[in-house]
Amino acid sequence: MSEHAHTFTATIWRHDGPAAWYFISLPEDLADELRSEYEHRQRPFGSLAVRARIGETEWDTSVFFDRKRATYLLPVKAKIRSSEGLEDGDEVQLRIAPIDT
Repeated sequence: MSEHAHTFTATIWRHDGPAAWYFISLPEDLADELRSEYEHRQRPFGSLAVRARIGETEWDTSVFFDRKRATYLLPVKAKIRSSEGLEDGDEVQLRIAPIDT
């Protein structure tokens, strides 16, 4: 993973809408740092390409800025949750690093 990787602990949460989307909210100070440093790489909807790692599972995805929460949200697909045995409310250690696309 990149030297610009960030590791933190956060809680997986389920979106309250009709779809079963699960997310991890990045710490606000990290979101501020990423927005400032990588603003030139942001894509539509304020997304930023990242490589994420939880446990033994690593994948390329995007984080999306959520103005309501004032932070980036990392979607966590069913395949990732299943391979790591994760459920709504679980606390996980996550490592992310911005990547070029």
